[in-house]
Amino acid sequence: MEALLCRKLGDPTVSLEDNDSSIVLSKNHPIPQLDSPTAVRVRIKATSLNFANYLQILGKYQEKPSLPFIPGSDFSGYVDAVGPKVSNFRVGDPVCSFAGLGSFAQFIVVDESQLFRVPQGCDLVAAGALAVAFGTSHVALVHRAQLASGQVLLVLGAAGGVGLAAVQIGKACGAIVIAVARGAEKVQLLKSLGVDHVVDLGSENVTESVKKFLQTRRLKGVDVLYDPVGGKLTKESLRLLKWGANILIIGFASGEVPVIPVNVALVKNWTVHGLYWGSYKIHRPGVLEDSVKELLSWLARGLISIHISHSYPPSEANFAFSAMKDRKVIGKVMIVFDEKHTRSKL
Repeated sequence: MEALLCRKLGDPTVSLEDNDSSIVLSKNHPIPQLDSPTAVRVRIKATSLNFANYLQILGKYQEKPSLPFIPGSDFSGYVDAVGPKVSNFRVGDPVCSFAGLGSFAQFIVVDESQLFRVPQGCDLVAAGALAVAFGTSHVALVHRAQLASGQVLLVLGAAGGVGLAAVQIGKACGAIVIAVARGAEKVQLLKSLGVDHVVDLGSENVTESVKKFLQTRRLKGVDVLYDPVGGKLTKESLRLLKWGANILIIGFASGEVPVIPVNVALVKNWTVHGLYWGSYKIHRPGVLEDSVKELLSWLARGLISIHISHSYPPSEANFAFSAMKDRKVIGKVMIVFDEKHTRSKL
């Protein structure tokens, strides 16, 4: 089978044919075999790139697997083979899921308890981008911050994968959503999703723009801050939070870890949530299962949509990582298998 192997830590944007490339496309990698009576082998249709995958190949992620390894987390595809005790799936069923590693390949083996059936009418490629980005935002907003209808949600990095998920989940929960992004194209997409107010970092000051909006709507401040960016933007956004606000720390795409003044958090009764979504698979797997099931239900009902910005075949994985690195992505980047597929922007 075809598989993208990380053979050494380094920059995944280098051409796969270059000797300095950290990843290589293996075309004869062994197909994984069923390893338990309840195992299911999935022929992968699509797998998404997440910022964590990029950091892991660089060697800068908190989890550091032994080399060589097949990167990749969330995926979708069709059931290819089942163990003798599998009862919930049959060969040919459309499914999606997530794994710690291994989805940047044509086949993957997982236990049936970790698979989710993709509802009829849902796009299978899009379903391959659901689990991590939307799962992160759903667990953060619904499970941790308990976002309620009428509350004000401020989303930083709102045009990225988790950001677009957060604004849509916020609207599905009935929140007043403020989104921060950069550039006219990103702003237009966010407005099309029904975001109540969008701040364009290219031409506006976050604090001034949001305060003006809050005053216009006679709102006291932000109830929930969703922050996958970090850096100076976090510091600015803290000025907008009301008493009793929830702060969701999702990541540090800016490359700078912010400092949150705990004395201010004390006085204003803020709650700071660190969210490492992947660890829920170990400590609270039931939360993840319920989250993904609800998201698939929302996807089938049209309450959320998955915007695929770029799609590539595995042979052009370096271009996929470049799009992410250069911040050209609006939504998700996908690697699609088994198609006569050229580099595209969808």
